[in-house]
Amino acid sequence: MSTHSFSAADSFFGVAPLGSAAVGLALVTGRRQVLRQCNRPFRELFGFWSLGQEAGVALSAAKFRPLLRALDLPGTERSSVLVDLAVRTGSGSVVHRTCLVAAVPVTSRFGPAVLLVAGLLGSRRLSTSAAAVEEGVTDVAGRALARYEALLSAIPHVVWLMTPEGKVATLVGRLGVAGESLWQPEAGSSASWMDAVHPKDRLWFASQWRATRRGKALLDAMIRVRVGDDSGRYRHVKIIAVPVLRDGEVVEWVGTVSDAEEEWREQMKERLLARVAAIPTAGTVPDVFSRLARAVVPDLFDALAVFHPQAGTWHGLSGMEHTMARAQAALAPGLPALGPLPDDFALGRQAERAIATRKSVLITFPAGQPPADLLSGASRAWMEQAGATSLLVAPLVADERVVALVAASTCQGHPPPSGSDLDLFNEILRRVQDPVQRTLELQGARETALTLQRSFLLPPPSVEGAELAAAYQPADSSAEIGGDWYDAVRTRDGSVSLSIGDVAGHDLMAATAMGKISNMLRGFAYDAGWAGPAATLARLDLVAQGLDIAPLITAVHVVLRPVGDGSWQATLSNAGHPPPLLVPGLGTPRFLGRRQGTDPPLCVLPEVSRTESHYRIGPGDTLVLYTDGLIENPRRDIGDGLALLVRHAATLRSRALVAERFVAELLRLPEDRRDDVAVIAFRVPGGERRC
Repeated sequence: MSTHSFSAADSFFGVAPLGSAAVGLALVTGRRQVLRQCNRPFRELFGFWSLGQEAGVALSAAKFRPLLRALDLPGTERSSVLVDLAVRTGSGSVVHRTCLVAAVPVTSRFGPAVLLVAGLLGSRRLSTSAAAVEEGVTDVAGRALARYEALLSAIPHVVWLMTPEGKVATLVGRLGVAGESLWQPEAGSSASWMDAVHPKDRLWFASQWRATRRGKALLDAMIRVRVGDDSGRYRHVKIIAVPVLRDGEVVEWVGTVSDAEEEWREQMKERLLARVAAIPTAGTVPDVFSRLARAVVPDLFDALAVFHPQAGTWHGLSGMEHTMARAQAALAPGLPALGPLPDDFALGRQAERAIATRKSVLITFPAGQPPADLLSGASRAWMEQAGATSLLVAPLVADERVVALVAASTCQGHPPPSGSDLDLFNEILRRVQDPVQRTLELQGARETALTLQRSFLLPPPSVEGAELAAAYQPADSSAEIGGDWYDAVRTRDGSVSLSIGDVAGHDLMAATAMGKISNMLRGFAYDAGWAGPAATLARLDLVAQGLDIAPLITAVHVVLRPVGDGSWQATLSNAGHPPPLLVPGLGTPRFLGRRQGTDPPLCVLPEVSRTESHYRIGPGDTLVLYTDGLIENPRRDIGDGLALLVRHAATLRSRALVAERFVAELLRLPEDRRDDVAVIAFRVPGGERRC
């Protein structure tokens, strides 16, 4: 909508006939909205606004805020508002009248400006002038009035009047927007005009309307209203209404209605795309799909489910029959829950068509009556129960393949989505493709790293006179993977070698380095004979630095040898790793290590002199090696994590658990775990176990 250019704007206010015109005219200029010129009718209506005075000063009362908002609109927009004015009559009394003010962007010698056109609704003078124009009066005053009344009629607003009985009549224009008539009840019908409001908007809009009926508020709302005779089509309109009071009672309402479809689309687009923009590109696939579902429910649809298609046998329309696994779903309040999918759940023809064509497919139907021939049995049963009226099936394409299927539905008898709804939804799907693709790539890399890492984590060997158990658990919520490992091997001399460690990094490179380090340490441990663990770690450090395998590695290496009374002699060396935990059959669990601390990690210093310490592991005792994921939490100090581990281990010891159960229960400890965990436990059976 373009700005009108009035190069002779000043002379308009000097034309004598305008002094007696039925409409008030004023020119407001500048960023501070200064009143530059006005005619006599405008002064009669707005006598409190002096020439040269800013709008913010003259219109400071709350009832003038709509007019201030109209003045603040961008320079290419027109707007009209209703204002309650105190007007003095010929007898000197003051009455409250409703004034329609149109704000039209113009160009004057002052630069960009706003032309205000004001007139009292229901004014006899206004009616007289309109009649005079219709009769073809050609004098200067008539031509001037026709010019400004035509300008007023060009404003894209309809001015309406409603009686307490609900009868609506138009004062300016006709009751319609964008060339289409708004729905109105037929003569003699018991239907209310509120029936034209979209079902999703009725509750909150009715609340605002009740406040307006009490004369306590100005109604300013954007709602969806039925257009034409087609009960399934709605359009967003902007409604502004004020009550007309007489002796404290509301006798009628006066309001404006204007098309707001584009304004709604921009506002909704901004809000929904902001939700989509918050979807992380490094999260998990379920998290991405969950955020997508929550972004559009209930604003665009009442229900949305995201499915993983699983390829099956070649069959049917798309050449392949697909089975489905539901990833995430979101439902509007009041809808029935989605039950589990049956094992033999397969897509219906509608979804198969969407996958084959890679295009969205929409079907509409009477409430609760979905077509049986296009949908699967499980989907149809739920939509019947939910009172669904439409189903949109949209493939989510990433890297030129369908990675998910989105099914969205309007329910509870609500009208199907409009063309604007569908355009906005398709744009949201396009925006979410990049996060989905990135997440799938990260998930693929993580699964590869996990497969590689687990290939090196062998089950512990059987050891006579002892129990061995180990476990590895990847992080719960991260797309990353660490370089944690554990190992247990029987050496050539009959002793048992245990090791646990962590390679710096959280990616495929860390997992690869972990495989190299753990294999080398396994070989060195097997061949070490009676050499101590300190010598083994020193040898590993030398080779790892020489081959530049990893930037930093922490590890604990323990050699256990049986002694005659059923006990085991443990010799350990610690290279910057969390201290091993000894859980005795009697007494308090304690950490093992030198008082002066651990030796440096591997791969940080050349030719480090590594140390050892010696301990006895008796019947009933359990030695636990673990990685830092078991004790670290970003919300607490590392010391608190170690103390929690001691308390938890003491509780497990009192339950007399075998090593395998002990390790499984120990892995329940981490809260809000964001790192991998590896644990290996060596337990000597026998001995008294009690708290």
